Amino acid sequence: MVNFLTLDGKAALLAVLIGVLIVLFGGVYGPFFLAVIVLFLAFSAIVTNMGIGMKKRIKVYEAKRGWKNVVANGIIPLLIVILYWYFGSLVPDPIVFVVAYVASVAGTTADKFASELGVLGETPISIITFKKVKKGVSGGVTIFGTVSSFIGAALIGFSGMAVGLPPVYVLIIAISGLLGSVVDSVAGHFEEKGIGNKYTSNILCAIAAALIAYAVIVL
Repeated sequence: MVNFLTLDGKAALLAVLIGVLIVLFGGVYGPFFLAVIVLFLAFSAIVTNMGIGMKKRIKVYEAKRGWKNVVANGIIPLLIVILYWYFGSLVPDPIVFVVAYVASVAGTTADKFASELGVLGETPISIITFKKVKKGVSGGVTIFGTVSSFIGAALIGFSGMAVGLPPVYVLIIAISGLLGSVVDSVAGHFEEKGIGNKYTSNILCAIAAALIAYAVIVL
């Protein structure tokens, strides 16, 4: 049975606060924006609870996550919603904010799928040096993890069809989410060298995914 209670008390309260702010600043898209975040949390709980035995053996299993995780995964979507609230009426088509928002969540979802499912596959290699590394080491990637990453991003991308996003936008979001997770892996390589941490990597992942999707749509 899947344990959906992967956040500790403080993290859960902060997640609720972010959810409320997203609804308030999201305007007509508020309920949709919130639903996308809830999807991310649900998918995260599911993949976190897959292969628990192996994850415990290699010491990468996290039963509970704290408020820093919530900030790292929620701050960029929240900022995009706030930008939409203040500037949505000033752009030709505010749907670009919706695409950027969904892409940012797709990026964090892609990263979650890659990290939680990638350790269940083959031995990873460093995304920078291409040398084999231990499972769970930041910056390590696998084919299985990469495919899982794209699937996670695509699952979030499909949610955009609920507000009328065309299939091509769904594909753009899925690819942007995947590329965001690649940025996370690159940042992870530097984590191992003492530059940044998993939270900054998560934030960079969401930023990259949102900017890539935004740039493709606008340009």
